[in-house]
Amino acid sequence: MGNQDELLKEKVLNPEVVSVITKVMAIEPEEIKNITYLKQGMTNDSFKFEVKDKSYIIRVPGAGTDKLINRSNEYNVYGVLKGKKISDNIIYISNDSGIKITEFWETARVSDPFDKQDVERCMDKLREFHNSDLKVSHFFDPFKEIKFYESLWKGKPSMFEDYIKVKERIMSLEKLIDQLPKELVLAHIDAVSDNFLFVEDEVFVIDWEYAAMQDPHFDIAMFAIYSLYNREQTDFLINRYFSGNCTTETRMKIYSYMAVGGLLWSNWCEYKSALGVDFGEYALKQYEFAKDYYAIVVDEFLPKTTMDLK
Repeated sequence: MGNQDELLKEKVLNPEVVSVITKVMAIEPEEIKNITYLKQGMTNDSFKFEVKDKSYIIRVPGAGTDKLINRSNEYNVYGVLKGKKISDNIIYISNDSGIKITEFWETARVSDPFDKQDVERCMDKLREFHNSDLKVSHFFDPFKEIKFYESLWKGKPSMFEDYIKVKERIMSLEKLIDQLPKELVLAHIDAVSDNFLFVEDEVFVIDWEYAAMQDPHFDIAMFAIYSLYNREQTDFLINRYFSGNCTTETRMKIYSYMAVGGLLWSNWCEYKSALGVDFGEYALKQYEFAKDYYAIVVDEFLPKTTMDLK
């Protein structure tokens, strides 16, 4: 095991995490067996462990996460989801530390965003979830979050030379989006392909830490930009969600969300980069989504409407 793996293993073996596991499972520390590092996510680290021959996953929040996630909000979201067969089975979640324990499903796999059948199943599940019309008391405002993530840079300029101009353009989309029809439901916000878990014939959506009230169509946009889709792939996604009945206005709105989401997650990556967490070309790709889809909305869609950005 390399040094990085050793450091990651230390996270799950730190006294706070061990204390949580022993209290939740009502066991002694030595009964925690076969700790395996699963993945280093963009926000958290995940580990598999066994207790009495049964497997579990423990999520340990990553660097800087305390500034990004409201754990009380996440706790409330899981309360709303409980018993709905939408998310994975939660054994324990802290509304303070963010440590979470879930059942480990041996047959589970994440979706493949480039497998059309997988994408169809993801969109069907997403639409089913949105139609459940679940409610929470908090709202996700991507425009405010763009500014918030930028504030975490503490005055350091963006790595992108044209950032100020691009940000002004993206922020101007708020007026356009406000003019378009929408309803607010509990949305996932981080509805990326990795968060759709296939367990035999069922689909579950995991990792709800960003979830809040928002236009459900925001989730479609997030799936597309995380998967680094081209326009044809994006349109396949949209058409599946709407069963081929997506209006031009709604498509323009989703493209607008893709532009907004691109800058949102690019800013998020710049903050994480300052903490030593490098996402390679992901930040650049997100920034390109912001510029490319702004141009598509303004140059291709907007002239066909009576709306403007001023």
